[in-house]
Amino acid sequence: MIVGADQLWGFGLAALVVIVIPGPSVVFTVGRALAYGHRVAIATVVGNTAGLFLVMVLVAAGLGAIVAESILVFTVIKLVGAAYLVWLGVQALRHRHRLRISADRSAGVLTSRQAVRQGFVVGVSNPKGFLLFAALLPPFVDRSAEAASVPVQMAVLGLFAVAIGLVCDSAWALAAGRARDWFARSPGRGAGLGAIGGTSMIGLGVGLALTGHATR
Repeated sequence: MIVGADQLWGFGLAALVVIVIPGPSVVFTVGRALAYGHRVAIATVVGNTAGLFLVMVLVAAGLGAIVAESILVFTVIKLVGAAYLVWLGVQALRHRHRLRISADRSAGVLTSRQAVRQGFVVGVSNPKGFLLFAALLPPFVDRSAEAASVPVQMAVLGLFAVAIGLVCDSAWALAAGRARDWFARSPGRGAGLGAIGGTSMIGLGVGLALTGHATR
């Protein structure tokens, strides 16, 4: 057996604790759910999960060690993610008056393809993804096994964490989407939501850039 049950559930529990803590990907997904509804929110989750999957592959291939040891690489990744969040926030503020939340949930200016792409960038540029797989995962790998099996173990455990992230983020998206009904009762609330969402993303991006430890 490539990965033992103790390894799988031990790492899964540790990853769950880290993943459920709201951070860039969760806040971003919730914002999309409130602004555009379930369809765009789930598309955002798909994109974010794809980004997290790419991070897992890179870490399993050895990039995780570089990120963990290099302050420069970590800082560059963090600043890229922060800058993208700020840019999205500015765009949300600029187009807040175009946002209309209707009862049929057909309104909005963001397509599923755009949501997937933006979610991917947020997911792949979130430094916590690298830290999750580069710092939290290695202790659960059985290094007494054949050397060739270590990357495979990391990939299996990493996929389990990605699956947990997909489920948790989807739950956040669906729960937040229900709150959207309240905004549909007043057309003017759409612009207000756009302003709040844009400001939140800008603040989130600035906070991510200034902090030394990223959060999911």
